[in-house]
Amino acid sequence: MELRPHLLVVDDNQEIRTLLSRFMEKNGFRVTAVRDGREARYAWTYGAFHLVVLDLMLPGENGLEIARWLRDQQDVPIVIVSAMGDDADRIAGLELGADDYIVKPFNPRELLARICAVLRRASERQKNVTGGNRTEQPLRFAGWILERSQRRLLNPDGIGVPITRGEYDLLLAFLEHPNRLVTRDMLHPLSRRDETTLVDRAVDVAVSRLRRKLNHPGEQGQIIKTVRSGGYILAAIVDRI
Repeated sequence: MELRPHLLVVDDNQEIRTLLSRFMEKNGFRVTAVRDGREARYAWTYGAFHLVVLDLMLPGENGLEIARWLRDQQDVPIVIVSAMGDDADRIAGLELGADDYIVKPFNPRELLARICAVLRRASERQKNVTGGNRTEQPLRFAGWILERSQRRLLNPDGIGVPITRGEYDLLLAFLEHPNRLVTRDMLHPLSRRDETTLVDRAVDVAVSRLRRKLNHPGEQGQIIKTVRSGGYILAAIVDRI
């Protein structure tokens, strides 16, 4: 029998923990619900989870700190559920690598749909990684190498440069369209990673963070160039190796 997906719910509101636990279990999930970062770390140590539902406003360690810690442990999907609904809050959460962001109060059915969508995307990414086909060959550009099978970025000195899932997706979009205009509309879904409505600044912020990581001593100019009122261009030849 196929193992049911296991969710880790981190929220300090007892009613929400109970609601989500009952609703998700009725819809085929296993659920472990905890109230803060300390309990989340303990649960993570002794459990295997397919996705984390994470509140931001928690006692003690906040949700962004927990998300950062989770990203250091494993590339687990994260869905943020928070009353903090400003664009700045959404952007901060998504920049840390969250896969979706939903604002409280929320409809449990909408959250269920988003969780299922995130798990489907994660499953497809895993199939691509383990498939071993041509689409997973490493890509070389301007001395850099993106190892797609391991989602790892190596600088011209062969040293690994940490990148988030969102930054990886953005970089891959540029590498698939080298020396061609990539508009903000094309990049917007990658910078927000879901259907959440965000301002165009989300794209600029995400590209700016990626661009800073691609700066390397001795390089002339920027690899990702801005086209005013248009978007961006990856100014490099891309080779499969």
